[in-house]
Amino acid sequence: MLTSVDADVIRVLGDPLRLKIVTLLARETLCTTHLVEETGAKQTNLSNHMKVLREAGLVETEPCGRFTYYKLRPDVIARLAGQFTELAESARTAAENKRACP
Repeated sequence: MLTSVDADVIRVLGDPLRLKIVTLLARETLCTTHLVEETGAKQTNLSNHMKVLREAGLVETEPCGRFTYYKLRPDVIARLAGQFTELAESARTAAENKRACP
C-alpha cells in the first residue's frame, strides 16, 4: 500500500525538471555543472530542485573537491516500483469484485 512518504516522492517526481534530473542520474553520477549543461536550468534553480530531491530521499550527495556530485538512490525507486506493482496486482483482482449497490 502506498504511504504518505511514497505520495511525497510521487509529488516530487511530478515536476518535469526533477523527473529529467532523476532520469539523468539513473544513467550516471553527475555534478551540478553537468546537470546545468544537460537540463539547461539556471544553477540556482537546479540547486533548489536538488534540495527537494535530497529531502525526498531520492538522491544523495558526494563531495569531490570543490564539486558536489549527485547520485540516485535506486532503493527508493525500487521500493516505489514495488508499491506500484502491488497496486496493479490488487487492481487486477479487484476488477473481478463488484460491490452491489444498496
